[in-house]
Amino acid sequence: MTTLIIGAHGHVGQHIVKQLAATGETVYAGIRSATQADSITALGGQPRIVDLLGTADAMVPAMAGVDTVVFSAGSGGSTGDDMTLNIDLDGAIKSMIATEKAGIKRFIIVSAMGTDDRTFWDKSGIRPYYVAKYYADQWLRHRTNLDYTIVRPGILTNDAPTGKITLDTANSDIKSISREDVAAAVVAVVKHPLPKQTFELVNGDTAIADAVAAVK
Repeated sequence: MTTLIIGAHGHVGQHIVKQLAATGETVYAGIRSATQADSITALGGQPRIVDLLGTADAMVPAMAGVDTVVFSAGSGGSTGDDMTLNIDLDGAIKSMIATEKAGIKRFIIVSAMGTDDRTFWDKSGIRPYYVAKYYADQWLRHRTNLDYTIVRPGILTNDAPTGKITLDTANSDIKSISREDVAAAVVAVVKHPLPKQTFELVNGDTAIADAVAAVK
């Protein structure tokens, strides 16, 4: 199997590349600039340029020979709302369009916990981010024929991975999850497909592979 990680140079994306490559999977790493190639190669990925500000058609060549596309790109906290719309929303949608044009069925997107709760958007302090995530997820669900999985982590941390999560986020006192554990959950979905599924996750008490396998 082969996987393309869009946003491979991001904080979560790098962990996905490293962990997935360690399983023996062929990992193509979508990056925006050739200057990022060496660091990606060191993680076990094979760099391919994917310009999220370009057209969907221009992304298609980067998807050659790919079985699964993972979208883990984000504009980052240091950019403005315009880039949130351009990357987290429009970039995600163009990636979905390109995936279908390339004849690929599987698409995994890293979204965010609370995305479906509009009352939470204003409380979050980053409303544009949640608006972008919400509409990207809606497009994936209702405007594509992709076998999608939407992974919605809680507050991201750089803590050491625990290898354990819970999907029962509403009843958990923990609202955060380490980026490495998010990556491990994505890798588990790549290995064990969950078509047409959406789930939230935070750190918890269940081994990641077991938690993902229990998704219905």
